[in-house]
Amino acid sequence: MDEEKWLADEFEANRAHLKAAAYRMLGSRSEADDAVQEAWLRLNRTDATGVCNLGGWLTTVVARICLDMLRARKTRREEPLELPVHGGITDPAKDPEREAAFADSVGLALLVVLQTLAPAERVAFVLHDMFDLPFDEIAAIIGRSSVATRQLASRARRRVQGTDETPDVDFERKRMIAEAFLAASRRGDLEALVAVLAPDVVFRPDATAAQFGRGGELRGAHEVAELFKGRAQTAVTALVDGELGYIVRVAGEIRVVVALTIADGKILAIDAFADPDHLARVDYSVLSH
Repeated sequence: MDEEKWLADEFEANRAHLKAAAYRMLGSRSEADDAVQEAWLRLNRTDATGVCNLGGWLTTVVARICLDMLRARKTRREEPLELPVHGGITDPAKDPEREAAFADSVGLALLVVLQTLAPAERVAFVLHDMFDLPFDEIAAIIGRSSVATRQLASRARRRVQGTDETPDVDFERKRMIAEAFLAASRRGDLEALVAVLAPDVVFRPDATAAQFGRGGELRGAHEVAELFKGRAQTAVTALVDGELGYIVRVAGEIRVVVALTIADGKILAIDAFADPDHLARVDYSVLSH
């Protein structure tokens, strides 16, 4: 069997799974078809001989395509929503009992709730809660730490289950922590920085952001506090993929976006993005004071 025939057969074997994942993320059968078709085109442009798990590779590609589509949809203020039709969608586990549960879960009510989530939040929830992908794999797809990805999926789950009863109170508390960190950073107040950081906080910059700082990933409250001491002079508080964070402008242009993971009154993770392609896709908005 030649490689082209093998790739076509493998893709067809994964098509139902890919369409199911795309539909749950996008809420649109036509957009799901577009995402799957784009994955097929990318597969044909890729040397797949070194791909050990083609199904996993395709799922990652479709998820990234869907994330880009969701972010583009947010900028256009468009929220396509189609009534679910379950006949053409099957569960990748091919378990009849679980398929029945999936059919019930992908109803109009769920799709309506999912469309209120930020793009990365929605992708994290769908891939983990519906398709059992590990947080480490999802983190690589959405460009966040595993801790941040877990928090995104958890918040999405609470909203879907209708148990996120005090979002305004929780948001305001987190905003106070984010702004306290920002103020302490500007003042160079090491003690105040440490006070709002979890002992095992992780700072993870992408490759471009690392060039602006002092290297790559850092762990520990004192290490991260030292990094941020006296900095953040041009940063402003913002929502980044639905979570609190900052944007940093240099010469009037946004050069860095920072996403925070906050829980139990502490900052658990700080993710910094400066890659221009990533900045073009991330969903953020500045918070007014």
